[in-house]
Amino acid sequence: MEQLGLALILAGALLVIAKLIRLRWGLAQRLFLPSSIIAGGIALLLGPDIAGAVGGWAGTDALREGGVFGATVFDAWADLPGLLISVVFATLFLGSRLPAPRQAVDLAGPQLSLGVTMGSGQYVIGLLLAILVLTPVFGIDPMVGALIEVGFEGGHGTAAGLGDTFAELGFEEGADLALGLATVGVVSGVVIGIALINWAVRTGRTELLQEQADASLAQQMGLFEQEDRRPGSIMTVRPASIEPLAIHFGVVAIAILIGQGFLSGLQALERALWIDTIELFSYVPLFPLAMLGGVVLQVLIDRFDTRGIIDRGSMVRLQGLALDLLIVTALGTLSLQVIADNLGPFVILAVAGIAWNLGAFLLFARRMIPEFWFERGIADLGQSMGVTATGLILMRVADPDGRTPAYEAFGYKQLGFEPFLGGGLITAASVPLIAQLGAGTMLAVMSVVLAIALVVGLGYYGRKDPDPDILARAERDPDE
Repeated sequence: MEQLGLALILAGALLVIAKLIRLRWGLAQRLFLPSSIIAGGIALLLGPDIAGAVGGWAGTDALREGGVFGATVFDAWADLPGLLISVVFATLFLGSRLPAPRQAVDLAGPQLSLGVTMGSGQYVIGLLLAILVLTPVFGIDPMVGALIEVGFEGGHGTAAGLGDTFAELGFEEGADLALGLATVGVVSGVVIGIALINWAVRTGRTELLQEQADASLAQQMGLFEQEDRRPGSIMTVRPASIEPLAIHFGVVAIAILIGQGFLSGLQALERALWIDTIELFSYVPLFPLAMLGGVVLQVLIDRFDTRGIIDRGSMVRLQGLALDLLIVTALGTLSLQVIADNLGPFVILAVAGIAWNLGAFLLFARRMIPEFWFERGIADLGQSMGVTATGLILMRVADPDGRTPAYEAFGYKQLGFEPFLGGGLITAASVPLIAQLGAGTMLAVMSVVLAIALVVGLGYYGRKDPDPDILARAERDPDE
């Protein structure tokens, strides 16, 4: 227990050091590189694969097992992502009133079509590569076909959260490869996204942003100007009765417990009915069910929390804390040796993933989204290459005043997207499904999903006329 506490303290210290580096390092500012990734990179440098190897060459064998921090801290870090990812996913919808279905569908439909196209296409590309190249040429497990979606769309949290699943299915290197792809995705997502925004401004493809889309120095440093600072959460209960953050943590815990109940029930059902045919839920991790637990709990909160006790800002702060710690610990325990041993497949997957996401955005976004296709689609590009935060960064640069419906559409889209892709049930189930049914079966299923998304996006939403109310919104003064 002492080592767990020390591991958390060291992770927190690394985050502070990383933030100081972000404040001074111009390249990190221009790339909008999250401090958690910088901190994870520091932890990786000081870990057994780099510092340990250097120490071994210098005759200091003590660094080989756990690097500078020691083997016990390294082992504690390795266990933390599986816990923290459930917190991240449980808080996705907690504290936000769920919209009316019709409102969400009308605004988020085009966004969802594009997101599903990008996500399912990552499976199609990855599985085709696995069947045609990666498995026959490199001898790597066919489960490698899921890694583009797990790493790019799912991000560091999902890649780390599926670590036990990969290990149980005999593909231990899958988690490290996915984490490496997630890092490539975040960095390339921001770099390519910012380049696209500037290209779109120069060529007139943005409808609002007509000047160079450069963020302020404070934005690049990751700071709020004094006049822009605002509370990140609201104290809804008096601390004399219970600490406000404590009750929000308790709500997250209940959501995770509900998710655990769902998972245990599905596992029991599987054992009773079909486990001899296919074993799926034994390998599905907790975090996608924790997200569904959060949705169920939010339905109850919407109905019974008449005093507004649950604050969305507090949930976002808890989510952000868990995600930052998760990224630090996951990257800090990443095995560079595994990536080096599988460098060919890793490079092929990274290049193919970037090419698909960029091509799908340029080809389909303007044909699926009737209004403000670039401002709205750039968020989906960011999410499909990194994580939701990457999409929000790009959307903020493309629409700094929030004059398009990009924020609402992207948020509503998550209700239909996150439960399945980007770390949801399909992402979690894809690895055991490939292991038991084969890459060909999964390829056929995801090809159908991709075809449906294209038909709905291009054939229905793409043919709709722009909504005059949405277009009129952009004409309003953003300060009104």
